[in-house]
Amino acid sequence: MTRRYRIRGGVQGVGYRYFVRGTARRMNVRGWVRNLPDGSVEAEATAERDVLAIFEAELRRGPSLSRVDDFVAEEVSGREHGNFEVRH
Repeated sequence: MTRRYRIRGGVQGVGYRYFVRGTARRMNVRGWVRNLPDGSVEAEATAERDVLAIFEAELRRGPSLSRVDDFVAEEVSGREHGNFEVRH
């Protein structure tokens, strides 16, 4: 299963992308994360449904310096991902 996320709030300049990458790698989630010009963060993640549920809970929490105000998740199809990476 693959899901795309859009996270808004205080999520840039606080290590959020690297938090996401570290969490994904510990959980064997594949995909990517990147900052967007509007100050939000976007990610795509592929894993089993139950693993993604736990992963999403971590994304909603974020690192200690972050603040998540809005969290949108949608299922996407036809995606294959390798190791989780930070995109620039």
